[in-house]
Amino acid sequence: MIQTITFYLFAAIVIASACFVILARNPVHSVLWLILAFFNAAALMVLVGAEFIAMLLVIVYVGAVAVLFLFVVMMLDIDFSELRAGFVKNAPLGVAIAVVLFVELFVGLVAYNAGGLELGTPDGLNAPVLGRSNIASIGALLYSRYLFLFEAAGVILLVAMVGAIVLTLRHRPEVRGQDISKQVKRRPEEAIVKTRPEVGAGVKL
Repeated sequence: MIQTITFYLFAAIVIASACFVILARNPVHSVLWLILAFFNAAALMVLVGAEFIAMLLVIVYVGAVAVLFLFVVMMLDIDFSELRAGFVKNAPLGVAIAVVLFVELFVGLVAYNAGGLELGTPDGLNAPVLGRSNIASIGALLYSRYLFLFEAAGVILLVAMVGAIVLTLRHRPEVRGQDISKQVKRRPEEAIVKTRPEVGAGVKL
């Protein structure tokens, strides 16, 4: 009984937060509502026993994506009146896309209820390991059967991160940068040495 009440509570908060993400006039408030939706979606994942997905929602989406959105919205000089004008201009296109997605969802539900979909049968290779938690089973599967795909995904993310840094890097002449080779070649006698001079002895040059 308590699980059912908790499910409906978290689900209602997720739906309400998603609505406020769209309806909020302030983009910062929209991002905050999005973070609330992510947290409650993670709680729903915990209820169904998928604690690994819940952890990903909190760490990846809340800790990285949503915070990134928040910093971008707060640090960039955005003309909100121009954005609202663009929203009104592109509203018919957005409504058309929403109708198409709704029709696809409706057709998929009708086809699923008709029983004409062959979803396949599990072969047992991805079954959870007995005596281990959900996270341990996923880790054992990632680092055994899907090891190369997992490593390839990491390389792709690394290339994307390096590309984003290169594209956004700006060289400013007024900013002094580090000379790594000069720092490495520095001798000990050229370094600053902390001393305790005696009172009235002055400073040695």
